[in-house]
Amino acid sequence: MNINQRIASLRREMKKSNIDAYLVPSSDPHQSEYVAAHWQTRKWISGFTGSAGIAVITENHAGLWTDSRYFLQADDELSDSEIVLQKQKISHAPEHISWLKENLPPGSIVGCDGMMFSINQINSLENSLGENDIALDYNLDLISSIWHDRPALPDNLIFEHEIKFAGKSRLEKLNEIREIMRQKQADFHLVTTLDDIAWIFNFRSSDVECNPVSIAYAVIGLEEAFLFIDEAKVPNDLSTKFKDDKIQLIPYPDIQSFLENLSEDETILIDPTRTSILLQNVIRNAQIVFSNTISIHLKAIKNATEISHIKNVMRKDAVALLKLFRWLDETLSEREIPETEVAEKLNGFRDAQGNYHGESFAAIVGYNGNGAIVHYRAMPGKCSMIKNEGILLLDSGGQYTDGTTDITRTVALGSPTEEQRRNFTLVLKGHIDLAMVKFPHGTRGNQLEILARRALWDQGLNYSHGTGHGVGFFLNVHEGPQALGTGATAKAATVFEPGMLTSNEPGFYKTNEYGIRIENLVLVVDDYKTDFGKFLKFETVTLFPIDLNLIDKYLLSEKEISWLNNYHQRVYDEVAPLLDEDEKSWLKDKCGKISIEEKTLL
Repeated sequence: MNINQRIASLRREMKKSNIDAYLVPSSDPHQSEYVAAHWQTRKWISGFTGSAGIAVITENHAGLWTDSRYFLQADDELSDSEIVLQKQKISHAPEHISWLKENLPPGSIVGCDGMMFSINQINSLENSLGENDIALDYNLDLISSIWHDRPALPDNLIFEHEIKFAGKSRLEKLNEIREIMRQKQADFHLVTTLDDIAWIFNFRSSDVECNPVSIAYAVIGLEEAFLFIDEAKVPNDLSTKFKDDKIQLIPYPDIQSFLENLSEDETILIDPTRTSILLQNVIRNAQIVFSNTISIHLKAIKNATEISHIKNVMRKDAVALLKLFRWLDETLSEREIPETEVAEKLNGFRDAQGNYHGESFAAIVGYNGNGAIVHYRAMPGKCSMIKNEGILLLDSGGQYTDGTTDITRTVALGSPTEEQRRNFTLVLKGHIDLAMVKFPHGTRGNQLEILARRALWDQGLNYSHGTGHGVGFFLNVHEGPQALGTGATAKAATVFEPGMLTSNEPGFYKTNEYGIRIENLVLVVDDYKTDFGKFLKFETVTLFPIDLNLIDKYLLSEKEISWLNNYHQRVYDEVAPLLDEDEKSWLKDKCGKISIEEKTLL
């Protein structure tokens, strides 16, 4: 079936169920950002492949709501269907709800599959629709009956993430969680998020593309834990270790019956932002305590072992990138290169570094105008050919046993224009100002965000995405609870703590012409104490040169030049020992110093 035929099939099911609109989100029963093929229902019904968005189908309208990161991509992918792109003004805002209230008459019924929506999402949806006398039926899975070639649930084996990398045993992590459970007077704690489960139980897998997780649920008790997973996915040696740690394996589908059979004198802690409404509804007897998933904050604070590995993996990743850019320089002198080949080549260079498990997200290789598409993905036969001119934006990352990387570099392949150098330097100023900031403990991401945007704002310029996201340790490249953003979202309002790993990635995008983004990962560390309390700072851990050819040094302050020179010296000092002589020479040239004296004189 093509997209319009799929929509027609869904409308027939809607008519049978007597509903007027149906919602198809991007999530799965675990409220994941990136989902296994089995749950890519929004992609299947709409043809839109971006990671964020929701499809809304009514009798006479089919709409796809997504934010500005995906406008150009969605325009292209929806062009052959009746789906209409509904451009969200604010990223992740529920603007489709307002549309439903404006376009559905009182007495209408909106349907959805409650396994794909959290408790808080359903409560908010019901309350908002109820203001216009519109009902919500969240017990309707209409996709399964019409998606006849739907992929099966993934069945990849899990493997142990050894303590020499993880830094803490699963029992240590379980006991930390249990201590907080006791404080909250909970007998059990339901964990639904796949990355938290992988972190708690020290295993990894490959059930979701680019995310080393396995499809599972977990319930942690005060004395034992229960892991709901297909037992065929657990190797015998790991199964024995789980048993020794009082971790009982239960089939994945049995989570509902387990929750249903909890007794009236038992209390379970669940996270209303990450637990599906239908899972809450099967808890008929036990008392419920609503709170955040305990491990989210614990996981975000990287321990000393993890931090040591993170710093080492950044050196390895730098070697892979260096080999990629040297290959790019040499090859472009002979021929044009398709964007897809750059991604493939980089993947190979990373694989050669050891302990590599694949990309941490699909590499964004955006040449010239494609670089202005924030989440662009080059496709074979459709992508641009890179020439020895223009600007290339490369945003990529790797999943290594010893850490997760995420880096963006924008490079000039020819002679950049004065405008391009100005805008690149404005982005760089924001990146450096954020990297240099010192801030009191208790500071939140939305308080620091302006540092990355100020230089652009001064020139009437801006960018539409957040400035930073948390990063996992051989886990999801997007990890909470912290973020750098302008809004009052829960992530942007999270207090930064020592040990948190976050991206620093301001940008600028000129549609159809070029994109600029400069991204390093930064680690929150202690700085000093004063009479005003403890102060923290960011330690930049990513190690790769920033393109000097795109910098207008006269726009940089002496302090910013000093930071850049020191950064490039550190890049060279830490990466050079891993290189041969030709590679060292290339890196030394890319890490050249900007003269403060020359800037002052001129």
